[in-house]
Amino acid sequence: MDQKKPHVLFIPSPAQSHIKCMLKLARLLNHKGLSVTFINTQTNQKRLIKSGGTRWLDDTPNFQFKTVPDGLPSATEDDAVEHTQTVVELWSYMGTNFYDSFLDVVSGLETPVTCIVCDGFMTYTNTILAAEKLKIPIILFWTMAACGFMGFYQVKVIMEKGLVPVKDESALTDEYLNMEIDWIPGMEGLRLKELPEFMRYSKLDDHLAFKFLLETAQAAHNVSHIIIHTFEELEDRLVKGIKSIFPNVCTVGRLQLHLNQIAEKEAKNMNLNGYSLLKEEPECVQWLQSKEPNSVVYVNFGSMAVMSLQDLVEFGWGLVNSNVYFLWIIRTDLVDGEPAVLPQELKDAMKEKGFVASWCSQEEVLNHPAVGGFLTHGGWGSIIESLSSGVPMICWPVSGDQQINCRQMCKEWEVGMEIEKNVKRDEAEKLVRVLMEGLEGEKMRKKAMELKKH
Repeated sequence: MDQKKPHVLFIPSPAQSHIKCMLKLARLLNHKGLSVTFINTQTNQKRLIKSGGTRWLDDTPNFQFKTVPDGLPSATEDDAVEHTQTVVELWSYMGTNFYDSFLDVVSGLETPVTCIVCDGFMTYTNTILAAEKLKIPIILFWTMAACGFMGFYQVKVIMEKGLVPVKDESALTDEYLNMEIDWIPGMEGLRLKELPEFMRYSKLDDHLAFKFLLETAQAAHNVSHIIIHTFEELEDRLVKGIKSIFPNVCTVGRLQLHLNQIAEKEAKNMNLNGYSLLKEEPECVQWLQSKEPNSVVYVNFGSMAVMSLQDLVEFGWGLVNSNVYFLWIIRTDLVDGEPAVLPQELKDAMKEKGFVASWCSQEEVLNHPAVGGFLTHGGWGSIIESLSSGVPMICWPVSGDQQINCRQMCKEWEVGMEIEKNVKRDEAEKLVRVLMEGLEGEKMRKKAMELKKH
């Protein structure tokens, strides 16, 4: 590492979308002349290397990875058994052990750290306390939209207004859940049920997720600067609202487009993909090559969302019955508690128009001219990548900020439609047809293309 360059240390939350987003920002800062140290858990770093997610590193000076333990047993790179743990187990281990491991990593670095960029969801590991101990400035990076951040921040506000906790679950009526929240600029008419589901809890619950969100969102007050992964043309009023609460807020725009511009401007053959913990299958793009422009709907519910086998089957028949070409990413762990195995009859019906894979390079797929729509879970990484490609969406939100992302996408940005939580094949078929063939879908496509140009 170059001793003369400022040295930035990145701490991502140990999840695919967070790592991917922070790696993109890290690469941009590295390109601007900063040295970068990026901290992954040992298991995620092995997965990243195994999937080819670090293949760009050879051509990137002053960029290094360091690892911290995650509670899983060490394994060699060719170990056939991939040890796993639940999210709760991982977060429990990190909450207890990350602080000391992090201090050990910093003490072993050859060059002093100038600044720490920490994922907003990693403050529970005492990263702010560690930065204070080391006397290093720390910035929180929220790898989500302004609406997502503001949604999480409302935990404290809603408590202060006495809306939570409710007496018991019987109080979670439709009237309560449809209550309008009118105090957030840029999200007028937002309903209580569109905020993260962790907020709907009763006094009888020992709701750890609620407590975590409360503490995490409020930690933003304990640092001097925060970064949000959005662009102001999309969320102008929300960003202004956040800036009225926090003194120093920076938006970083669409990171992938920044990287694309560097490659074009400098005529570099930069590898702009390769951030995945999962093995990407090139056959996906090869299959798209023979398809007409805007003729394929891309289906991917992200790296962590799960569904029932019934939902999977309903989506499958909806796609088949729409008679539209579709590229469907079905992870091996997509179905909750059982293998993602489709009925043979559905498999046979899908052969004519569908192509199924376990993972792909999402930016490459979304930017392919054959792709005209995206059926997504509404994770912010997926939405901003779709907006960066000018592709309209159908959204099936599962948890966290996905509901509020979906709400903004449909009502404020007018680039998508929502599908009901309890999936029915007829509704899936109808929405796919509207998205890919209807006038409404064409309007959303034009709107998405306009946002791409901003």
